[in-house]
Amino acid sequence: MLPPAFKDRMQEYLGADCRAFINSLANPPLTGLRANTLKVPPAALTSLLGNALRPVPWCPEGFYYDAPFRPAKHPLYHAGLYYIQEPSAMAPASILDVRPGDRVLDICAAPGGKTTQLAARLGGQGIIIANDISASRCKALLKNLELSGARNAAVLCELPERLAERFPLFFNRILIDAPCSGEGMFRRDPDVAKAWREDWGQSFARRQRAILRAAALMLDRGGLMLYSTCTFNPDENERLIEDFLNENKNFSYAAIPHERYGIEPCRTSGPGCGRIWPHKQQGEGHFAALLRKDRSEQTEPTRFTKEINGETGDVELYRDFSSRYLNITEELPLTRRGTSLFHIPGDMPSLDGLRVLRAGFYMGEFKNKRFEPSQAFAMGLRGPEARYVLNFSQNDKAVVRYLKGESLDITAAEGWNLVCAEGFPLGWAKVAAGRCKNKYHRNWLMN
Repeated sequence: MLPPAFKDRMQEYLGADCRAFINSLANPPLTGLRANTLKVPPAALTSLLGNALRPVPWCPEGFYYDAPFRPAKHPLYHAGLYYIQEPSAMAPASILDVRPGDRVLDICAAPGGKTTQLAARLGGQGIIIANDISASRCKALLKNLELSGARNAAVLCELPERLAERFPLFFNRILIDAPCSGEGMFRRDPDVAKAWREDWGQSFARRQRAILRAAALMLDRGGLMLYSTCTFNPDENERLIEDFLNENKNFSYAAIPHERYGIEPCRTSGPGCGRIWPHKQQGEGHFAALLRKDRSEQTEPTRFTKEINGETGDVELYRDFSSRYLNITEELPLTRRGTSLFHIPGDMPSLDGLRVLRAGFYMGEFKNKRFEPSQAFAMGLRGPEARYVLNFSQNDKAVVRYLKGESLDITAAEGWNLVCAEGFPLGWAKVAAGRCKNKYHRNWLMN
């Protein structure tokens, strides 16, 4: 049941289109997944899954899928080859036009769908900082980033205003997937419609304005900022953006190629605003506004110089592990934090004093004069980079047993083996005295 006040507002906004809009909300929601191009090209994923996937028009790596396919139960999901995502939610990261080498901020990032899409667009070059104010939601964000195999990311749990103090003019791409009244999700989650209140729009708009202001301070000269919501309320969308542009004359619309993305332009705004309507496009309700900052400001951002902290001998324990079990010739700069070992990308800014869950590529732990590789390290590797590989067909029952944490009754080389499905890493196993011990991350076990 849709709230009467909501229907009245949509009637005023849509006019003759309102009946089709209301009827569309009674249809079943669409389901989608997005190929992780850090690991697999979209065409190769469709071949591996062998399922009738249909392309999402605004995301070249996105697909619709239908029941009875259950992508969360598939081994290749646990290998990080794709992310299960509502199709409209794929649009903002596509529109932002992230390119390898960019410095990217996802300021309201959890649970990580758009973050992993942005990280894949970087292709391992540049950096992405993913932030969310909710510590509990940041845990899912971190897992999804590690599952994707991203090596150049940091996960923070900070207020946008705190970030703005630290990173003036630092990022050249910023995504604001703002908290909102969620009207675009009424079809997917009827409980949102039941809880909806008429004053939500103004309430959320106050917080959205604050996030926009903070993000604007962090965007570098000539950079792009994409603001998005999953709501229809103009107070949270085009009216809010028009107010922001009136207050910030150093920003202007950057044109969205609406026809390319299959997104309808907003009638009352500039070329940088667009919507996905459930009665016109194949997706839930979504709004996007693309803004560009002019080049008038001159302040340069501060850069971060990495250092290796801790004893050289501990780092040598990793190098010994690498020489025995890996086929990696690239010499990664390494940083030790306590007992943990990381690779920190060269563009990563200083995060001292901020609430950081993870910064850089988490490689493993030093324990009792040995190095133990992490689950994140396994997910960031490619099959050929490991010397000893246990590779299974995606249909092999051993894969499911491994993902459930069970022992593997197989013969393998002594030491650390990378367990793979179709050549894509799932995690580690360690063989000692003829026994193969399952080292899959206990918090990631398949149900």
